[in-house]
Amino acid sequence: MLMKLILMALLPSGIFGFGKTVKIGGLFEEDDLRAAAFRVSVEMMNNQRHGHSELPKQFIDTQIITVNNDSYDVSQCVCGLADDGVVAIFGPGHKITARQVQSMCDTMEIPHIEARWDSRQIRGNGLLNMYPYSYTLSKIYLQLAEDFEWKTFTILYESTENLIRMHDLLKRWDRRGHTVTVRQLSEGPNYRHVLRMIKTSGDPNIVLDCSIDILAEVLKQAQQVGLMTDKHSYIIASLDLTSIDLEPYQYGGTNLTGLRLIDPDDPLVIETFQKNALEWGVESPSQITVEAALIYDGVQVFGRALRELDDTVVADAKSSLCHNVTSWEHGSSLMNIMRSIETAGLTGLIKFDSSGYRSNFHLDVVSLESDGMRKIGSWNKTEGMSYIPKPLLPEQIIEISLRNKTFLVLIAITPPYGMLKESPKKEVGNEMYEGFGIDIIHELSKLLGFKYIFEVQEDNVYGSKNSQTGEWNGMIKKIMEDKADLAITDLTITADRQEAVDFTMPFMNLGISILFRKPTPIGSSLFSFLMPFSNEVWMYLLGTYLVVSLLFFVAGRLCPAEWNNPYPCIEEPEELENQFSLKNAFWFTIGAIMQQGSEIAPIGISTRMMAGFWWFFTLIIVSSYTANLAVFLVVESKQTLIKNAGDLLNNSHGIKYGAKVSGSTIDFFKASTDPIYSALNDYMQKNKKEVMPATNDAGVQKVMHEKYAFFMESSTIKYEAERKCNLTQVNGLLDAKGYGIAMKKNSPYRNALSTGILKLQETGVLKDLEDKWWKQKGGGGACDEKAGGSSDGEALGVPNVGGVFLVLAVGVVLSGVYTVCELLWVAGCTSIKENVSFVDEIKDELKFVVKCSATTKPVRRRKAGSRSNWSHGEDSNGASTPPYGFMPTVITTSADDD
Repeated sequence: MLMKLILMALLPSGIFGFGKTVKIGGLFEEDDLRAAAFRVSVEMMNNQRHGHSELPKQFIDTQIITVNNDSYDVSQCVCGLADDGVVAIFGPGHKITARQVQSMCDTMEIPHIEARWDSRQIRGNGLLNMYPYSYTLSKIYLQLAEDFEWKTFTILYESTENLIRMHDLLKRWDRRGHTVTVRQLSEGPNYRHVLRMIKTSGDPNIVLDCSIDILAEVLKQAQQVGLMTDKHSYIIASLDLTSIDLEPYQYGGTNLTGLRLIDPDDPLVIETFQKNALEWGVESPSQITVEAALIYDGVQVFGRALRELDDTVVADAKSSLCHNVTSWEHGSSLMNIMRSIETAGLTGLIKFDSSGYRSNFHLDVVSLESDGMRKIGSWNKTEGMSYIPKPLLPEQIIEISLRNKTFLVLIAITPPYGMLKESPKKEVGNEMYEGFGIDIIHELSKLLGFKYIFEVQEDNVYGSKNSQTGEWNGMIKKIMEDKADLAITDLTITADRQEAVDFTMPFMNLGISILFRKPTPIGSSLFSFLMPFSNEVWMYLLGTYLVVSLLFFVAGRLCPAEWNNPYPCIEEPEELENQFSLKNAFWFTIGAIMQQGSEIAPIGISTRMMAGFWWFFTLIIVSSYTANLAVFLVVESKQTLIKNAGDLLNNSHGIKYGAKVSGSTIDFFKASTDPIYSALNDYMQKNKKEVMPATNDAGVQKVMHEKYAFFMESSTIKYEAERKCNLTQVNGLLDAKGYGIAMKKNSPYRNALSTGILKLQETGVLKDLEDKWWKQKGGGGACDEKAGGSSDGEALGVPNVGGVFLVLAVGVVLSGVYTVCELLWVAGCTSIKENVSFVDEIKDELKFVVKCSATTKPVRRRKAGSRSNWSHGEDSNGASTPPYGFMPTVITTSADDD
């Protein structure tokens, strides 16, 4: 065979009737799988060209050149190939050099076949891109997001060009709740920073679009930061997803979905690979990259087009095209034939639309399962997206019938989950018991059709693992040893118990909380009358009283109307008096606060304005005080000793605290890494005998009769608080867990029982049973607060009465402005009447005002030349007085006159 190929290459054409040799060139990077695919495809076409009606009769000779990303070097290589008379050029893979090659091939009209994804894919004269059209891929990714019902997702992309493939996904954002976050991968090789940002955002859905060169590393680092859990879902945009090792992620439960163009189970793919397994350089068809397969198919499309081209045309291939700056006139004909070819290849159906794009192709939708990649659907242009029904699990295929099945059910005498029935007659069998857990089993039996027998766990031990021997005790041990089928009580689902037995889904959700006595009333104190206002308000009120009193004193001295004749009988008084002395000002304001008033009545408009606003202020303050005082007199405030678990540490009230000596509650404190919970556990372990009772009932009794707080599960706290009215739950839940029905590991009945519990939840039966045993039976509901119950009063703060202070401030400012205007007006009038300077008059007034000790004001006499004013009975101060010299007649009488 080798000798035959050598003779075909060296001997003149036509000796063996093989026809002319046709040259094609390949530009590939070093160690490129595409180069191997190029060689394999040409070799297979040469080997099968005789007797195959679709393959060319000519021998295909290849010239493969290893190139880098330098555009100049690549252009020189293209010129070299063109001068050698090649009729087609394949590659390269880099986008910059590929566009340089395309430009040169368009000029020389040499067909250029590409196999790379191009974000700016256009139809060139000599270009044939085998890669699926990017806009079609974009619609497929959008279809996947819609089918998965993603309302929010993050697009994680490598470069700006990748966003073109995501443009339809970006349009999914709207104001109705669809959120799209866009983040770009940082420069490698460390991508953890942006991955941590996605984890912090809490978005579980990610669309990852990056090259196959970094995809494996990105997924690895995503797993390292905690983004590859069963809560996360991925759509991988790369069509090469199946070519990398995904085994590290297939057991984590991550929903990893992608698309593949190559079906490794296709007989054509398997046959093609097996014939040249050594030349491919990979171990299996699934490791063949998309671009390598597209190069293989591109050579096959070229060969079939060459078959349809006339031999004389092929023989007319020209050389030295690059240096002569000419073109091959048959290149466009060959390209048009290639665009019209329809065949099957490694990448499925190869067909181009009228625009020259490969938009009609077939894609498999694959998902990562625990046993590897599995095909879950497919897409093609005609039928769109279609999904394969998920295969049923063995336990789903074989329907397990619980009819006529009798379970031995373990219970514990723990109210309200399991109790002995109070009955006037002696009960036997299942009729001896009642409770929440008993009713759940009864409802499940009616729903699923099984029968049951109850057995009491005599020691009331639920089950814990011995850390030294690794052995279990209690109910869990009996389940493991097949001595019972089911166990139901307030049995907490924990990680250790989950390893030993199976649980149904929780029939009750709860958590650890604190049982403590209700707060007691504080009682009255000597200064309880101060409680309606906060200390801050009282300080503001005192300060306001002092400031307003001083302002009344100043305003009274500034206001001319407040200066009065102390002796009305004297027409021309020597002095005037002012009622707003310092003592009177303080007395006036305090009288208003006390709602008693005083004999002082403001005369001037400014002082009356200030008084009006002050009375309004006192009205609101006094009313607010009275209303809030009534609340404090009716409702007693209660003293809260603890508000949360942290308050128990080093508390000043002498409160002891603890938990049941064994069980999930104390296990929570032992395993916790929280410093507060660790400190609480240290205290409980140190004082174990004193603060850790053997049972929950003993802990409840300690709370009722001692200064003691007890950690227990919230459902039991709720049950006790419904019946013992002096007990209550403090704060919220310290953790979250649930009660479930225990059964043997890998029990076939687990799914059926879980489904039954879910149905009881959906129909409201579980809620009715909970209300029955918590609020109705056994004295439940005795501590319900009556409707309309009052709550503790709260001191009024500044936000409650701040507006009153603002009103007072506005009134004081307006009063001050009016006082100044009034003083200026009177001073102006006096200066005109007395013919004195206005400035001097103001100075005289202000000088007198600053004499705070003076309580009388001398009357300024008019000058001699101003007699006309005297006749009108007015002095220079503007006050009306009787005519000068008028003296009242005094008549005296005695007793003798009678």
